[in-house]
Formats: sequence, C-alpha cells, structure tokens
Amino acid sequence: MLMPHPGFLRAIVDEYEALSAEEAARVSEPSPRARDLAYALCVSTGTRDVRVALKAARRLLAAVPEPQRARSAE
Repeated sequence: MLMPHPGFLRAIVDEYEALSAEEAARVSEPSPRARDLAYALCVSTGTRDVRVALKAARRLLAAVPEPQRARSAE
C-alpha cells in the first residue's frame, strides 16, 4: 500500500475532526466539505469507513517521527 505524505494526512485528519466537532453541535448532516475530507481519508488509508480511516490515519501518523523544528538563525 502506498503511504500518504504525513503532512497531507495530518492536515486532513485535523480539518475533518475540527469540522466534525463544529457540525455536530449545530447540523445533523455532514457538509460537502466534511464528506470530501472523509472520502480523502478513506482513499488515503485504503478504507471505506471514515471511522476506520481515522484509526488507520492515527496509526500511520504515530509511526512517523515529528519533524524537528528548524532552529532559528542567530
């Protein structure tokens, strides 16, 4: 299986979770953007259910070390 770029995967996980939490408080149906993010998560992780995709994405991201922050030039 191809491994999605961690930066891309982190961005869609973060955006999906934020949007889902926001929509859960006020809307009963996911927005088109939430559906697009769910689809991207499923495609990126090779799954068909967004809950499984989120678990897979978190597992993949946990296996990738956090990038070291660039030291500022002094």
